[in-house]
Amino acid sequence: MEEFTKELLEQLNVKTVFTIGPFAISESVVVSWIVMAVLIIGSIWLTRGLKVHNPGKKQLVAETIVSWLDNFTQSMLGENGKEYSGYIATVLLYIGFSNIIGVFGFKPPTKDMCVTIALSLMSIVLIEVSGVRAKGMKGWLKSFTQPIAVVTPINILELVTRPLSLCMRLFGNVLGAFVIMELIKMVVPVFVPMVFSLYFDFFDGLIQAYVFVFLTSLFIAEATEV
Repeated sequence: MEEFTKELLEQLNVKTVFTIGPFAISESVVVSWIVMAVLIIGSIWLTRGLKVHNPGKKQLVAETIVSWLDNFTQSMLGENGKEYSGYIATVLLYIGFSNIIGVFGFKPPTKDMCVTIALSLMSIVLIEVSGVRAKGMKGWLKSFTQPIAVVTPINILELVTRPLSLCMRLFGNVLGAFVIMELIKMVVPVFVPMVFSLYFDFFDGLIQAYVFVFLTSLFIAEATEV
């Protein structure tokens, strides 16, 4: 149990890799850069030499991915929020790759609460901005009194509870998967942990990415409803 506690504290500890002047660059930031580099390089490679006629296999793969992401995100955002599908798709890819990067020996950035807080704040700002753009400032302020004026304090409180919910759900589920894996290793140290590792590193990691973008999309759809 002492070893388990030590390993858990190790996962919660955010290490500083190097410093740039007064700025300390943490491990989660470096791994995020790696994830971003993989996504950017992959995007550049897939989109090089695009053709209008007789597209190659690489272009067909790129078009399939983009079409799937567009259809997937726009179906959640609704008609009024589909212009934000690019952001939702980017967050989906980032969180998805961040959650499964542990397979390659890296510590997932989503185990750092600072990362999940940043993602949540970005999403909640976009949600409120989308509401202002769809309804205007007057209509956005009026929405806090819906469906009746007495619930206005609760609606205002959601400005805090929504990002907190997004942050803690993502951070808690990713960390919870680690805790379950360690407990399984303590009880059944051979073979079985490998099977569960594949589940938590891939399937569960992608599910958490989906849940995050689904809730963000749902809030945007609500905010842009006129």
